[in-house]
Amino acid sequence: MASWVLQAMDLACQKGQRTLFDGVSLAVPAGSWLHIEGGNGCGKTSLLRILCGLSPASRGQVFWPVRAQEPQIESLSPRRPDRSVLHYIGHALGLKSDLSACENLCLDAQASGLALSSAQAVQALAAQGLYSRAHLPVRVLSQGQRQGVALARLRTSPARLWVLDEPLVGLDTQATATTRALLQSHLNAGGAVVMTSHQDVGLEGPGERLQLDIAGRAA
Repeated sequence: MASWVLQAMDLACQKGQRTLFDGVSLAVPAGSWLHIEGGNGCGKTSLLRILCGLSPASRGQVFWPVRAQEPQIESLSPRRPDRSVLHYIGHALGLKSDLSACENLCLDAQASGLALSSAQAVQALAAQGLYSRAHLPVRVLSQGQRQGVALARLRTSPARLWVLDEPLVGLDTQATATTRALLQSHLNAGGAVVMTSHQDVGLEGPGERLQLDIAGRAA
C-alpha cells in the first residue's frame, strides 16, 4: 500500500492574466491531513479541483492513489483516480433537490458502483444527526443540513483520500463536533484528508498547513 496518498509538484494556476498561485508542492502521507489556508480569491478551491483532476494546472503534476486489480494494492499515478480512492466534496454539493436525503445517498453510491441499502443510508444520516430528515426532500432542508447530507456520503465511501472544500460551512455546534470526529476517525484508520476551512478543524495527529498568499505564492 502506498505510504503517500497524494503528491503534487510545482503546481501553478492562472485565470486569464492573473496568477492565483505558483510553485505549490505537497505530499500527504496516509493517516495525515493537509489544511489549505488563505484569503478569498487566493486559489484554494482551484487548487483542490486541480488535486482532484477536475481542473488542469497551468504547470506541474499531481499523483493520485490508484487501486490495482487486487484491492489491497495501491500505487501513485498521474492518471485521474476514481471514487474508490478519492472522494471530493466541493461548494456545489451535487444533491438532487427533489430526492430525499436517503435517496441522494443511495444514488451517489450507485454512481460509484457501490451497493447501499436504504437502511444503510439512514444509518449514515443518523450518525450525522439527520435521522429525522432522512426521508425529506433535500429542497426543504437548511444549508447546514444539506452540508450534513453531503458529509454523510463519506461514511459510506471506501476512498482513503477525502478532499473537502469548507466542510464545516453552515454547520451548527453539534454538527461541527460530529464532523470533526468523523474526520479524525478516518485519519486514525489510515485515511488522509485535504481540506480548506476558515475554521480551525482541530484534527490531531500528523498534519500540515499550506498557506496561499494573495500574491499567488505558496507561503
